Amino acid sequence: MTATVSYLYGVATVHSGSYDMVAALRGIADAPVRLVPDEEANLAAIVSSVLADDFDEAPLAAHLEDLDWLEAVARAHHRVVDAMAAQTTVLPLRLATIYRDDDRVRAMVRAGRRAFAQRLTHLAGHVEWGVKVYFDPPSAPTTSAAAAPAAELSPGRAYLRSRHQERDSRQDAYRSAEQAAQRVEAAARTRAVEHVRHRLQQGPLSHGSGENIVNNAYLVPDDQTEGFRDEVQRAAEQSEIVRVEITGPWAPYSFVSRQDEPGEMSEEAIT
Repeated sequence: MTATVSYLYGVATVHSGSYDMVAALRGIADAPVRLVPDEEANLAAIVSSVLADDFDEAPLAAHLEDLDWLEAVARAHHRVVDAMAAQTTVLPLRLATIYRDDDRVRAMVRAGRRAFAQRLTHLAGHVEWGVKVYFDPPSAPTTSAAAAPAAELSPGRAYLRSRHQERDSRQDAYRSAEQAAQRVEAAARTRAVEHVRHRLQQGPLSHGSGENIVNNAYLVPDDQTEGFRDEVQRAAEQSEIVRVEITGPWAPYSFVSRQDEPGEMSEEAIT
């Protein structure tokens, strides 16, 4: 028989319908999803069995360099979490959180019972929204915008003046973009109970044109989501120099602290 290990998607508050709902889910590599409960609390880990040959330490390290494999795992992971989050409160965990078997998963849930319950209570009735702000730098000023006739300047001085104008124009535009971004952030905070600043996205991670100058996540009460979108959109429309991208609602991925998560998987959990 091929050896398997338990892949952990998250920890959830469970109710009578949770087990029937989970029975219809498929996770990593189309594996059935199941719940591993803490019998003394309304908590359960969301898990499925995956091949040990794919998730033991050495093969996993190799797989993490394979973007196609990583994307497939991430999509399956998020699909399971989002399906559960539509029915109950979920504390999502990191990709590739692995335990040797369900007994070790159950022991982890029991050991973290108090912390899990507190965080799930805090997250109940809330969803995550993402807000990204992009700045499109202005083009260089045209010759007609020059402050003095070109004939009065030597070629060298004309070049330096042009460079100074470009620099000043960009600095002015960037200050305007920063002010617009601050208005967007302030509008988002009026409806959110928590927010997290993520690393700015660059290169292939950045969607569309422009420079990413804000990449935030907001924890928003369910009954405030419409107002949240409206407030952010109104703030975004006050400026033509920035582009604002609003995404969500999501399970609260960004609001799981390191204290909420189990210990390091690679050494402790799989031994």
